[in-house]
Amino acid sequence: MTRRHAVAVTGLGVRCAAGATPEALWESLVQCRPATSLHAFDDEGSVVYPACAMTDFDPAGYLAPKEVRRADRSVQMAVCAAADAVADAGGLHVVPGRRAVVTGTGYGGVISQENGIGHPDVLYAPRLMHNAGAYWISARLGITGPSLTVSTACASGTHAVGEAMQMIRAGCADVVVAGGHDSPLTPTTALAFGRAGAMVTECEDPAAASRPFDVERRGFVLAEGAAFLVLERLDLAQARGARIYAALTGYGRTSDAHHLTAPHPDGLGARACMEQALADAGTTADAVTHVNAHGTGTELNDIAEAQAITALFGPRKVPVTAPKSVTGHGLGLAGALEAVITAWSVREGLAPPTASLTRLDPRCELDVVTAEPRKIPNGPVISNSFAFGGHNASVVFDSPHG
Repeated sequence: MTRRHAVAVTGLGVRCAAGATPEALWESLVQCRPATSLHAFDDEGSVVYPACAMTDFDPAGYLAPKEVRRADRSVQMAVCAAADAVADAGGLHVVPGRRAVVTGTGYGGVISQENGIGHPDVLYAPRLMHNAGAYWISARLGITGPSLTVSTACASGTHAVGEAMQMIRAGCADVVVAGGHDSPLTPTTALAFGRAGAMVTECEDPAAASRPFDVERRGFVLAEGAAFLVLERLDLAQARGARIYAALTGYGRTSDAHHLTAPHPDGLGARACMEQALADAGTTADAVTHVNAHGTGTELNDIAEAQAITALFGPRKVPVTAPKSVTGHGLGLAGALEAVITAWSVREGLAPPTASLTRLDPRCELDVVTAEPRKIPNGPVISNSFAFGGHNASVVFDSPHG
């Protein structure tokens, strides 16, 4: 059997309300500084809910004005984050045919779609297609190897990172730019999630609207942005003296096959997904030093994920973080953003705290990190995404030094 290639994380790039760089994002997390504020989803101000909007986003310097007109806002963010990740990695040091891109998005160009209904222009279709981000990134970065877009709702970003790792392992590519993007802050999207009871629509303190695992949680907070990682064959990264954030060592994906939107109440699919990722990484639950939870702040998701974590690791046996308390929930972006956070956690040896958690739901028997970062030893860290449709994805990061 051919030895599979080990995979390194050599570049990171983000665009989100909690930070336009990985450093700024990390600072927001360790300071428990949520990026949530009241946001008007329509020009009339008739739909105003808490959200994590990137109000100062500007693609200038990355895209020309003509290109901006051709790309949905989510794709503009993706191009910026991907370019930053590649710059952070010091470039793509293989020929174009050995480069690949994998993007994840839940909603594609939904802003362009809503704006064009009834009066589409000639660019309507290419602006809203889900694979537009993959096109723009491949064209901008000279990627002529595999190009793939994954759309599995809130697991899209994690699936993108995991599938990128598989490409390198299989020898299909030596370097992959992988991540997720979504900009779903439209009135229709907000009204839909609000009427479904999944999203926070009102609260006393907008900054504390996202409260995963708290008894007072009211749902998730909608966010926008993009996050990308440069994944590289570990031996090639080491040979060129690259700075390596972490090794990507494991990937699991399962399906609940239970309900269109609700997770399996016992978290069986989530647990199986984590077990699969750990087995793929060649490690065990006992070795895990930290869990980056999906932690949306919806009752069904929080309880199902907590049961899965408790069943696998034991009650309160592993430190758990829920970054969506700071970043909000970017749907297809979320898993990629949290992959960036997890890789940074491995490098820093710290589990960032969960913001706005004042009273843990007693049905969630978890050791949730709060108030300040917690030191974690070297060892595998797992990041989870559990999505509508019962799509589960988990990835494992570890120190590149073993």
